[in-house]
Amino acid sequence: MGQWIQQLIEQLGYLGIAVLMLAETVFPPLPSEVIMPLAGLRASRGALSLPGVIAAGASGAMAGNLAWYLAARAIGVDRLHCLVERHGRWLTLDWGEVERAQGWLHRHDAMFVCLGRMMPSVRSVVSIPAGLLRMPLPRFLLWSALGTTAWTAALSVAGYLLGQRYTAVDRYLGPISTAIIVVFVLWYGWRVATWKHPA
Repeated sequence: MGQWIQQLIEQLGYLGIAVLMLAETVFPPLPSEVIMPLAGLRASRGALSLPGVIAAGASGAMAGNLAWYLAARAIGVDRLHCLVERHGRWLTLDWGEVERAQGWLHRHDAMFVCLGRMMPSVRSVVSIPAGLLRMPLPRFLLWSALGTTAWTAALSVAGYLLGQRYTAVDRYLGPISTAIIVVFVLWYGWRVATWKHPA
């Protein structure tokens, strides 16, 4: 996968970085932990500028963030209520939990979105609860942009400084991403197994 990503960045430059980060946000298995360090490596060789790499990566990711947010917002709370009532076990939710989550998000939406954008494996799904629970769009864009830019900048600078050793970024972050996914799958399985419809 790394070779294909490298070729696309070499051929399309900033546009390739933006397209890859858009795809990474929509399709999480495509790793930003490979895309942005590779782009940083290209910048270290003078083929691209580091600020341009960061801007391209953040712009592509933000386009994907906004797409997920708008899709979730289009579903809306009313449809979500129907889904929870009908498929509560498989969603591992009851409506009381949704209402509590909505209250929590209204109080901590900035922290949730900004920090969530900097967490491997979680970054791409942050937009869904923000959209479903109707976080105001300007706040969503602001805090998403801050977290997304910080993440892309960190990965790009790492690739820039590490050079040919850029794969070290994915070597360290890859197991973290895998651990988060494993924990989520185990948590989900436990929730399904122990879920009871509220009285």
